[in-house]
Amino acid sequence: MVAKVRVLIVDDSTFFRRRIRQELERTGEIDITGEAVNGREAVDMAARLKPDLITMDVAMPLMDGISAVREIMRDNPTNIIMFSALTREGARSTMEALDAGAVDFLAKQGGLQGSADGNGSGTSLSDRVISIARSKRSRRQATRMHAPTVKPAPPPVVRSSGRRMSAPKLVLIGASTGGPVAIQKVLAQLPTNYPYPILTAVHMPAEFTATFAERLDTVCTIRVKLAADGDFLRPGQVLIAPGGMQTEVELRGKQLQVKVGPGGNHIYKPSVDLMFTSAARALREGVLGVVLTGMGADGTQGARLLKENGSTVWSQDQTTSVVYGMPYSVAKAGYTDRVLPLEEIGGALSGLA
Repeated sequence: MVAKVRVLIVDDSTFFRRRIRQELERTGEIDITGEAVNGREAVDMAARLKPDLITMDVAMPLMDGISAVREIMRDNPTNIIMFSALTREGARSTMEALDAGAVDFLAKQGGLQGSADGNGSGTSLSDRVISIARSKRSRRQATRMHAPTVKPAPPPVVRSSGRRMSAPKLVLIGASTGGPVAIQKVLAQLPTNYPYPILTAVHMPAEFTATFAERLDTVCTIRVKLAADGDFLRPGQVLIAPGGMQTEVELRGKQLQVKVGPGGNHIYKPSVDLMFTSAARALREGVLGVVLTGMGADGTQGARLLKENGSTVWSQDQTTSVVYGMPYSVAKAGYTDRVLPLEEIGGALSGLA
């Protein structure tokens, strides 16, 4: 029998702590091990209770959530999901929390039950808590004898032609849970003069993607900007697909452009599947698709079309994924040419230049 996921709730609002508790306990798979009303209490309780995961508010008295994340990750590393306001300041604080070691975040508005339009993910807090905690647990079971037995994902079948990949016309990167940190680590390894255009889609709220793009542009040597409808895909530049919208690739004459709009009925906005399929139709064999950490299977159908049209797909490995869902789905289907740890993906992309 799989043990329940043990969660510590941290928020100075009694109302919101109660809402989080109700949402998590309704699954029957989560045990609330404690509640803290500020960052100082969170640090103390994390050390004493050793939860599987912590939900953390950003703005609190005595010690804010970002400072608490730094102390917890230094002394008692724990999975932490941040809650943030859907504001520009909330987005900046969330990016700081992710840099400090938080693995994921949700907006307080609509983030408990999940909202494909508002959060870009379509997944609820309870879904994320269970996926993150059990994904981490399965990797620790060999060294933690008291942990429940969780069957790890079997090694994926990699179908590769064995030939060296030719220079791509376009690099696409898709991710979800854990994606913001993973994407930053990949892009930070690319040089200023990287010779190929890059388009990235990560499941994030619309209010966060602009701040995410701005932050990446300051910490990476390669240029990064939020994609706008009609933008050209240029060598040496990364476009970030806006949250709450769909971003597709189009070939106008000999130039690649992005089409940004409300899209159809896809649960994810932006959708990695839609980004991949549009590029496969526009370029056929000239695309490299990279699938990073994330819940679910977004990207798998798009990867299939990329492969059918002669393009290449890489995926992140299980050990370095926050949640081994999206990359595992692609690899299990046999669409992955290379399975790589996160730390090697940026170098592998640079090696194509």
